[in-house]
Amino acid sequence: MESIHDIPEVRGLDARSQLIRIPDQQDVPLTPRVRQIIDTAEFRRLSQISQLGLVSLVYPAAHHSRFEHSLGVYRMTLLYLKQLAHDPRFAAAIGRREAELLIVSALLHDLGHWPFCHAIEDMNLPGVPEHELFANSFILEGEIADTLRDLWQIHPREVVSLLSETPRDLPSGILHSILSGPIDVDKMDYLVRDSLHAGVPYGRNFDQQRLIGSLCLNQAGNGLAISDKGRTAAEMMVFARYVMFSEVYWHHAVRAATAMLQRAFFEMVDQLDLDPLFRRTEPRMISQLCRTARGGPAADLLDGLFGPVRRLYKRLAQFSIFEHRHWYEQLARRPVAWLVRCSEVFADRISRRLGRRVAPTEVLFDAPPMKLEVQFQVEIFFPKEPCYRPLGEVSPVVSTLARKQFDDYVKRVRIFVHPRLAEDLRGRSDVFVCLEETLQELATTE
Repeated sequence: MESIHDIPEVRGLDARSQLIRIPDQQDVPLTPRVRQIIDTAEFRRLSQISQLGLVSLVYPAAHHSRFEHSLGVYRMTLLYLKQLAHDPRFAAAIGRREAELLIVSALLHDLGHWPFCHAIEDMNLPGVPEHELFANSFILEGEIADTLRDLWQIHPREVVSLLSETPRDLPSGILHSILSGPIDVDKMDYLVRDSLHAGVPYGRNFDQQRLIGSLCLNQAGNGLAISDKGRTAAEMMVFARYVMFSEVYWHHAVRAATAMLQRAFFEMVDQLDLDPLFRRTEPRMISQLCRTARGGPAADLLDGLFGPVRRLYKRLAQFSIFEHRHWYEQLARRPVAWLVRCSEVFADRISRRLGRRVAPTEVLFDAPPMKLEVQFQVEIFFPKEPCYRPLGEVSPVVSTLARKQFDDYVKRVRIFVHPRLAEDLRGRSDVFVCLEETLQELATTE
């Protein structure tokens, strides 16, 4: 009976031929059946979709693609399989066929992403699909589907099920935890890769090799855990993710750019045919958005993001659970339509104070999405005792982040305004009078 170590792609980790190199000096093994997938038009499309989107407006070297990230996740999956194959319970539950399903699913996990996907998805607008489900048409038909059936002997529906459905049995539960969990292959790649390209150290300050070497199954045998030797590495990974959100993904200027794109998209979503739009590469999608916005309220917003001169909105005020809690609690976790209405009312009141018209799109209220961004639920195995304990129970770093609610500290609510408006409003005490009046007005209409 063939083992996981006999899979050509896993064997390729130790080979010195048929490789492709990605940053930072990582050799990714290519077999004919992997090459057949990554050479398809659907997969090549990812080479023209940036991994971090608008982050490059703040960190100018962060132009790496989802194509590169997908290759990194595929390589990381091979490393996980090579390690976990030594775990008797894993080997009993996951055979060669399940392992190969995991490999192709990892390779295809981002296929449904469109440009600026997370920013648009976070708006929760009607008609905008989840990117996991959007991937189905790429996977279930066409050249990728043929390759899965002919070269991998895997039905495309099995990949779709693993990527977008709730696990139905023990093997699918284990595979799902490798693809999407506290220490999954996606996070293990993107933290390091995003940190590298952004030019910051935060996402690389954990021992990735030590963490992989400590992988095992949890007490129930249906998901990933780590041995006590990897505990410190896991703590540092959780903290690395926290800092990356604080300093990169949720940097205030990145949030300004995101708020501008979201407001522009909100203004013209009814004029857009989303299915063909989301199938475009990033340059073509930007061109389509700018054409659609021409002459409308979204045009100036998009020109500030994608025009010849970078013109990001300026931060007028920000609120958190410990800064102006009163306003934070009224604005946080509000739906996008409510925030747009809030900006319209606020712009009207500011217009009266300044004695000139302030356009509703010159004011943006930004309240980041509600979903939690840092996860802690992973078990630590102590072989000498032997027992399993939750990481949050044995880690001061993780327990503090959990207790203090990371989202409340990093996901600040902000008011952004057009640069020319910022000059008029900074230092004026009546800005907060207008804010209070705006919230009172909206409260009476709810």
